[in-house]
Amino acid sequence: MPAISKKGLAMPQSPIRKLVPFAEGAKARGIKIHQLNIGQPDIKTPQVALDAVKNNDLEVLAYSHSAGFQSYRDKLASYYSNHGIDVSPEDIIISTGGSEALLFAMGSVTDPGDEIIIPEPFYANYNGFATASGVKVVPVISTLEEGFALPPISDFEKLISDKTKAIVICNPGNPTGYLYSEDEIRQLAELVKKHDLFLIADEVYREFAYDGHKHHSVMKQRDIDDHAIMIDSVSKRFSMCGARIGCIVSRNKELMSTAMKFAQARLSPPTFAQIASEAALDTPQSYFDDVIEEYVSRRNTLVAGLEAIPGVKVAKPKGAFYCIAELPVKNADAFAQWLLESFDLDGKTIMVAPAAGFYSSDNVGLNQVRIAYVLEENHLKEAVTILKAALEQYQD
Repeated sequence: MPAISKKGLAMPQSPIRKLVPFAEGAKARGIKIHQLNIGQPDIKTPQVALDAVKNNDLEVLAYSHSAGFQSYRDKLASYYSNHGIDVSPEDIIISTGGSEALLFAMGSVTDPGDEIIIPEPFYANYNGFATASGVKVVPVISTLEEGFALPPISDFEKLISDKTKAIVICNPGNPTGYLYSEDEIRQLAELVKKHDLFLIADEVYREFAYDGHKHHSVMKQRDIDDHAIMIDSVSKRFSMCGARIGCIVSRNKELMSTAMKFAQARLSPPTFAQIASEAALDTPQSYFDDVIEEYVSRRNTLVAGLEAIPGVKVAKPKGAFYCIAELPVKNADAFAQWLLESFDLDGKTIMVAPAAGFYSSDNVGLNQVRIAYVLEENHLKEAVTILKAALEQYQD
């Protein structure tokens, strides 16, 4: 048999999706599963986006420009302007999801063997994107005890080498829900400017900032125009995960010219999804006000429930719709599988994402799980009850 590539063998499994076979087995046994493992909102997609696809009169489903519809990029530039981010349509390339935008960014700024520094825990697919790009992730650890705040800049600085090309952050964070302060973004801006690095900011959860906190984009740091790269997506903002539309945004002309070559190589982003995404920009602010109110209520319900379980620790998220919980178990991976294979409470169980997969450091986060509070509150309450009962019964 021909050999599989070393890159393919090194490609990590998704900690979010690898338990799916066990979930399917539980469902086949008639067990109802509360899925807390994946960031698939149950919030309705804006009707204006759905209607734009339903009512279009296209006769040929043609390629778009490799950078995406001009009309969509024009409208996106206006959207960003309304959020205090001054960019032109030429600073935007539409991608097939935020994932492709991240691959464009890594492909444009790194070579095989280069390094990127990422505060961990981080979105698990960053490991996969780095592996696909032949890049090494160098982690700087943030802790639950500190609420997953930005680690000291000195921790970053001692990791910078001649192979370092970029620092990557997710703001607000997946899986932590941490929202970086303006001062923390400023510190990172000064660091990348000092060491002539790129700062790649995954800002797909921008709208979801709670308790009076505000989102601070790297694109507002105008002294790092040549360093800043923003990644965005419609998936969470408009509850349109299946559209697979995102974008890469930067004022660095050489960077965008390079990213454009990657965009041309994959031809164009999907047409119907761009139609829906462009229309979604007409969604009124009231939609987001209602969604944020709902997520804050869900967060409060979940955190209060988790804190009431003996031995469980949780950092209260300031944004997005995830939290990291530390459980009184030795191995959350084994516990998560056991929940699906061997446990139910009145015919129901839960599915969580083991958090070790959100780290690149070995033996870190082994007793942690990521929980997505994307379910209605009554289901979240039931999920917490199930978790409490499971922990009382589970033996490592």
